[in-house]
Amino acid sequence: MKKLLAVTLLLSVCISLHAQTTLKTRLKVFVDCSNTNCDETFIRTEINIVDFVLDRVAADVHVLITSQRVGNGGDQFQLIFYGLNRFSKITDTLRFDMLEMATDVETREQLVKHLQIGLAPLIVKAGYANELTIQTKVKADSSGSVKTANQNTKDKWNYWVFRTSANGNFNSDQNYRSQRLGSRFSANRITNDLKVSFNFSASDNRNTFNTGSEKIVVKNHTLNFSHLLAKSLNQHWTIGYEAVALRSTFSNISSQFYISPGIEYNVFPYSSVNSKLLTFRYGLDVRQNNYYDTTIYNKTNELLPGQNLSLALSLNQKWGSISTGITYRNYFTNWKYYNLSFNTFVDVRLTGNLSFNLFAFPSIVRDQVFLPKGNTTIDDILIRRRQLQTSYNFFVGFGVTYRFGSILNNFINPRFDSGGGFND
Repeated sequence: MKKLLAVTLLLSVCISLHAQTTLKTRLKVFVDCSNTNCDETFIRTEINIVDFVLDRVAADVHVLITSQRVGNGGDQFQLIFYGLNRFSKITDTLRFDMLEMATDVETREQLVKHLQIGLAPLIVKAGYANELTIQTKVKADSSGSVKTANQNTKDKWNYWVFRTSANGNFNSDQNYRSQRLGSRFSANRITNDLKVSFNFSASDNRNTFNTGSEKIVVKNHTLNFSHLLAKSLNQHWTIGYEAVALRSTFSNISSQFYISPGIEYNVFPYSSVNSKLLTFRYGLDVRQNNYYDTTIYNKTNELLPGQNLSLALSLNQKWGSISTGITYRNYFTNWKYYNLSFNTFVDVRLTGNLSFNLFAFPSIVRDQVFLPKGNTTIDDILIRRRQLQTSYNFFVGFGVTYRFGSILNNFINPRFDSGGGFND
């Protein structure tokens, strides 16, 4: 009887110790910033009550951080907390907005703040509630009044955002000299129901080549005005149009006027844009081209009615991210004049430690109706005096990464980092 009592007591103590150990296991967090930039060093410095791991399979929570541009030019950040292992039934989402002029310091502080908010319930469940400090009192302004989050603020600009910029560069040596000047202006108004934008840009490029026997000067300039209007019908359908006015000496276009009304359907609600997007868009377009030089089709000007069709897919999930699209354009005047372009970016975690990434931008080009007539000289090819005929263009890159060793990543050591302690 005494032996049975002793064994029972020993088992009770073991179970109690095991339960305490389980409750006090530090939360393992995998931070996924593959879609946006995060100051992970700052995150680990400010949140040291958890273990940050480099393998999501070993984590208790996978935090997927994404960002999207918002109407005022800033960014909306979304944090999705996917519970794993012992917290597999827990999922939560937080969002916050940052203004366009927000500094990196302000952005990273807000990101850490929302990470702390999202991780707090999990930290409590892990047995570290006593280590948390929570403040729920709203700060008063200088007059002593308290402004709550649901109070509306009237926008004196009626949501219009204006930007203007000018830039240039100059490069020279004994045989070569280049000069570029450019300017931009934009006006945008974006709400949930309506998106309106106006953009103007101009650039002037001059390149001088000294071969010893002669000096070659190449001048190109571009003027571009574009206007976009998109009206939301509901969470899935949008109608709108795009209009463009263009001049480009490089592309032999003295003036181009283009308008394209269209309709777009999103399989997922637009409110899910941070996580998933699948759109189909169809549009008709009319293009009036006037050329500097007679084209290879003996045209000095022409009217080109046509159509465009595009498909775009974007996914930001626990397993990685995919952004891909395909666009087809052709002219009704002659269906053999078309352009088919693709764009793909993929970053996928194949296992806990193995990831694969790919980016590719191939195009089939059959619509260069603007090319000037006449023979192409060797100078045209070498110094890119004008656009040359091509049937395709292609760019691709890929990579594979495999990590092994310790999964913990809690230590901060900026010694001998380049740039005076900031990571590249």
